[in-house]
Amino acid sequence: MSHAATRPQLPDSSAAVAASGLMVSRGRLQVLRGLDFTVPAGRITGLLGPSGSGKTTLMRAIVGAQIVASGTVQVLGMPAGNPILRHRVGYVTQSPSVYPDLTVEANVRYFGAMHRKGKADAAEAIAAVGLEREARQKTASLSGGQLSRASLACALVARPRLLVLDEPTVGLDPVLRADLWSRFRSMAEAGTTLLVSSHVMEEASHCHMLLLLREGLLLAQLTPEELGRRGHSSDLEQAFLSIIRESGGGNGDQPPPGDPGRHQGLRGAGNDRSAR
Repeated sequence: MSHAATRPQLPDSSAAVAASGLMVSRGRLQVLRGLDFTVPAGRITGLLGPSGSGKTTLMRAIVGAQIVASGTVQVLGMPAGNPILRHRVGYVTQSPSVYPDLTVEANVRYFGAMHRKGKADAAEAIAAVGLEREARQKTASLSGGQLSRASLACALVARPRLLVLDEPTVGLDPVLRADLWSRFRSMAEAGTTLLVSSHVMEEASHCHMLLLLREGLLLAQLTPEELGRRGHSSDLEQAFLSIIRESGGGNGDQPPPGDPGRHQGLRGAGNDRSAR
């Protein structure tokens, strides 16, 4: 199977991220195996695949926090990790990136100060994630969903052109997930490029473009509508499993090996974050 995904041809000016032959290794293990893709500017791109497929490693490569064995990653027209990108790229990890002994407002103002943003900018970021009422609360007292939104506000305060989000909806209830995706759409409409990872295929329908990753390979880059057509199913998870079967990656009628079942999304076996 070719390591290059089928994908629409986009002019260079429309790509916020462009990777060519991207490879990442840890010892003898190839975590990312020759990826070629683009992330269109001003759109929501979903990075989807089971746990262990290399999603987090790919995001780290994009934000310049991952050593790359070979290949290139261009971000906003510059090599990933270029110091200039520090004020243009936001990254929200799965683990909360806030100080528990500070209030929401103090956290956001602290991160904003790194980008020369003031009190008004912090207030705007807090409002964008719907935490105005909790602004004076210490983050240690927040619920899990509120904590995730506080971390998002800390990234938004810099007004990044590219926002990279590593499974931001994990553990959230359906109402909070819907609210967060609504905010993501508003941000994209305002011109922000979002790259959002998930192992829950139902979230694919919220994205303009999808990158389907499995075992370090990019199976395809396509729209949700194209996924349904190519996978011969309106159920996007079943469509993805069909693409896996076609690529020689296992029985398309069953979840990927080690997957506990569809009710848990496309999580792979175990909790090995090293290849994520």
